Amino acid sequence: MTTMTTDNTQKTDREDERGAQRYPSSSRKAKRKGGKFFPALCNVIGTLLLLAVIAVSLPLALPRFLGYEVYTVVSGSMEPEIPVGSVIYVQPVAEPREVQEGEVIAFYSNGVVVSHRVVQNQYFYEEFVTKGDANTQEDINSVSYRDLIGRVSYHVPYVGRLMTIYTSSVGKLYLLCLAACGVMFNILAGRMRVRQQEQFRDKLERYDRRQTARMNEELEKLRGQQD
Repeated sequence: MTTMTTDNTQKTDREDERGAQRYPSSSRKAKRKGGKFFPALCNVIGTLLLLAVIAVSLPLALPRFLGYEVYTVVSGSMEPEIPVGSVIYVQPVAEPREVQEGEVIAFYSNGVVVSHRVVQNQYFYEEFVTKGDANTQEDINSVSYRDLIGRVSYHVPYVGRLMTIYTSSVGKLYLLCLAACGVMFNILAGRMRVRQQEQFRDKLERYDRRQTARMNEELEKLRGQQD
């Protein structure tokens, strides 16, 4: 009778342990949720930082990759068509004679890049007569074909102000720091997940060892009862 009472008590204890394993406490559930939440949060933050760096760099990098020259408008000679602070995308022109009157071109004038509208394309003299939309008179000096950079294909208002900031030395440093932070957050998320996986494997191994030990104890008891 005493042996049976002990066996029933052991069975009850094992059932309680199994029930505790099947239905973990609220604190364990909270730990598991927190363990999944923080790596995901780090991933989201890191990805957002990298996407922000890409989004800021894209208006400058992509057009240059496609063969465009990119400049920022710093004067109001082409307003209201091209406001101050706009970014212009200039497409090189293989044959200056193809430039039509009314098109906006970018050219060098005394070492400075200027974007004005073509009033006349003087093929014989191989030069352009240009004028800013906001100016009342044509430009004093004609533009030689040799000084032509290209045709202004597109412009985006006010983006040039932002580009002026992040193309400076300080702006490039900030972008580099943001990109580095984004990479570090993603690395941190990966390490947290690896650590959680290692802890989970350790728990499984400990659980297997306990189960094996219990099975061996039960086998020994059964052998003792048979003897």
